[in-house]
Amino acid sequence: MQTEERSTLPQSNEASGPAVSPDAVVVLDYGSQYAQLIARRVREASVYCEVFPYDTGWESVAHLKPKGVILSGGPASVYEPGAPTLPDWVLERDLPVLGICYGMQLLAQSLGGRVAPATEREYGPATIEVVASSPIFADLPERLDVWMSHGDRIEELPEGFTALARSDNSPYAAMGRGNVIGLQFHPEVAHTPLGGTILRNFLFDLCGCEGNWTAASFIDDAIQRIRARVGKDRVLLALSGGVDSAVTAALIHRAIGDQLTPVFVDTGLLREGEPETVREVFGRHFHMNLVSIDASERFLTRLRGVTDPEQKRKIVGAEFVSVFEDAAARHGPFRFLAQGTLYPDVIESATPRDSKTAAKIKTHHNVGGLPEDLQFELLEPVRMLFKDEVRAVGRLLGLPEEIVQRQPFPGPGLAVRILGEVTPERLKPLRRADAIVRQEIEAAGLGDDVWQFFAVLLPVKSTGVMGDQRTYADVCAIRAVTSEDAMTADWARLPHDLLARMSNRIVNEVPGINRVVYDITSKPPGTIEWE
Repeated sequence: MQTEERSTLPQSNEASGPAVSPDAVVVLDYGSQYAQLIARRVREASVYCEVFPYDTGWESVAHLKPKGVILSGGPASVYEPGAPTLPDWVLERDLPVLGICYGMQLLAQSLGGRVAPATEREYGPATIEVVASSPIFADLPERLDVWMSHGDRIEELPEGFTALARSDNSPYAAMGRGNVIGLQFHPEVAHTPLGGTILRNFLFDLCGCEGNWTAASFIDDAIQRIRARVGKDRVLLALSGGVDSAVTAALIHRAIGDQLTPVFVDTGLLREGEPETVREVFGRHFHMNLVSIDASERFLTRLRGVTDPEQKRKIVGAEFVSVFEDAAARHGPFRFLAQGTLYPDVIESATPRDSKTAAKIKTHHNVGGLPEDLQFELLEPVRMLFKDEVRAVGRLLGLPEEIVQRQPFPGPGLAVRILGEVTPERLKPLRRADAIVRQEIEAAGLGDDVWQFFAVLLPVKSTGVMGDQRTYADVCAIRAVTSEDAMTADWARLPHDLLARMSNRIVNEVPGINRVVYDITSKPPGTIEWE
């Protein structure tokens, strides 16, 4: 369960949804761990989609002119007191509705059917048999491998509904009446191989969507929005070099040119080559009014003698605020502060994550928690995009792959990948070892398959032998994980010869490191970062 965090930034008044309305569907979130994934799969079909808490009123979604509604799964049981309910407008509007797992059971109960505990919980792979014709299963075989995750099942269908599919444990694995469909399984997960086709059948055949939500249409729409909102005022942006702030910078610059001032702070805690890349791409290639500040000495002085991970984070965050405030005062005035907030951040801040209505607040800032007395209005032009959509926009805007495909990188940078004190002497070998890890994984063609990969410098030394001489030097850990969204992650099964190459290069090319280990811990119980 996430802890509650309060934003220290002024709230964005960015309007939700695109100005020029494409076809859209609405996802109502009943606490499913897969709610974001449903939205991502819909977006992958080039249909615009937003996720809302299940108790959202029609007035909050009407501006999207939705062509359909998807009800997510959830951990509750529909027959329990206080269980999440179905808003009246979902059925009153006569829109196509797709209920998934809890969403299907909720439809059944709301329309007069009966839901009861299953005699045996169904979790994991299953095979369903399609038993009746329906657009939802068009062009699909009669037997489908799917992913189930439920402890209840429908015992009696509502009046007028037909059983569309069954499994060994679920006599009603799918049901339908007209344009209202219920699926007991999860079509949005990879474990349902043909789930994408099922969702597209709903979107295109039942909702009548055309698939007109594209990166190009987003750019055109966003430029209009930015120009209309900013007018002749100026915008300040903290540019980290990461994909989110980079795409935000490129998009705003396309819209208003030199009214944007990106500020890049070199903390001395960045990876090999990153400061040079940021200055080259945004200063010399895009000709932005880039303010580049080398504050590495300030940060390293403040970190001297500090070993506690949380203290490192606080120091880096506070020092960043100080440097950024100085830059804002020197180059201002500015009305707007631009941030690269993404849609998963918005969803996490607004939707239920358990069976109750209380939302867990999780805020994300690209600029390290700036104080509200900076008196900016927030400008967040990519706040309705997922990471893969942001990357697609970045490519169309002309950003190079080294920026577009840049891996997630913690705000404190290498300070939290050095366990123990952060010093120039320890940063140098870590920076080089990390570069070797990235070079080798990318050279092996795995850069797009592994979510994140990096080196960690441990606060331990070990003995070794190099050139017939005994050594007593540092230990380097390699971390590589696969993930969909960083909420959970599994350690990457890298080829042994690749691991061998990385180890061999690090111990031979990086003075001060004589041993390399590979982290095989998943998340949970570990985290992706070591600190």
